[in-house]
Amino acid sequence: MSGIRSSIAAITLACVSAMAFAQGSASDPLAVGRQMLAEDNPGELWIDKGKQLFYEKRGPKSASLEQCDFGLGPGKLEGATTRLPRYFPDTDKVQDLESRLLTCMVRLQGFKREDIVKRAISPGGSNGSDVEALALYITSRSNGMKMNVALSHQKEYDMYKAGEYLFYRRSGQTDFACIQCHGESGKRIRLQDLVNMTDKKQIQETVSTFPAYRGAHFVVRTMQWRLYDCFWQMRLPELAYASDTSIALTTYLHYQGNGAAIQVPGFKR
Repeated sequence: MSGIRSSIAAITLACVSAMAFAQGSASDPLAVGRQMLAEDNPGELWIDKGKQLFYEKRGPKSASLEQCDFGLGPGKLEGATTRLPRYFPDTDKVQDLESRLLTCMVRLQGFKREDIVKRAISPGGSNGSDVEALALYITSRSNGMKMNVALSHQKEYDMYKAGEYLFYRRSGQTDFACIQCHGESGKRIRLQDLVNMTDKKQIQETVSTFPAYRGAHFVVRTMQWRLYDCFWQMRLPELAYASDTSIALTTYLHYQGNGAAIQVPGFKR
């Protein structure tokens, strides 16, 4: 018995020492491991898949997405995501990248919206969805370019204000708001540091690195998924994919992240 206790004590001491060393070397004890994984990011594979899907003729109309306009003209991808979400006259709506993809896949390729939405967020451990791969490929074409979300159209400004309201509003059975987790530095859930979305640097680092590869899920995740998962954790009603609520929050967060250089795929735990 004493031998078992000695072994447990030794293991515990080693773990504590390792954590103390990690915390002493960086503010985030997981930073070293995260950096090592990011240097060989599996998410890069989704870029190739997204590129193939973008140029492949698919759907009932057997068409590619080369005529999709993400705000800079049909097929022009470089710099397009730096301005998203934005207002699109052809839909008379403010759209983020994923809702715009839905529009193009329905109009140009003939897919049914409900079928795309049903598969847009993939199960963990799967090969990922077409939308996730496409979103990563399109965003990667703006790598190194600075986010520059504008509020020049009234509907863009209205969507931003709605997102700001939602970010601070307490609601649901737990009377929870985004700001409660993301309103100050130093908070964490388990070993995961929570981003302080009121700090310019931290919000820039977050919004400029989505879509990101999520190590725990083994797939690429998008901002639509991030918001969906937050709503689930707050025990709020299920957030509909590409809904106005999701786009309002994305508009607010992306505007706050203006000036950050896009660098995808990011890497999340």
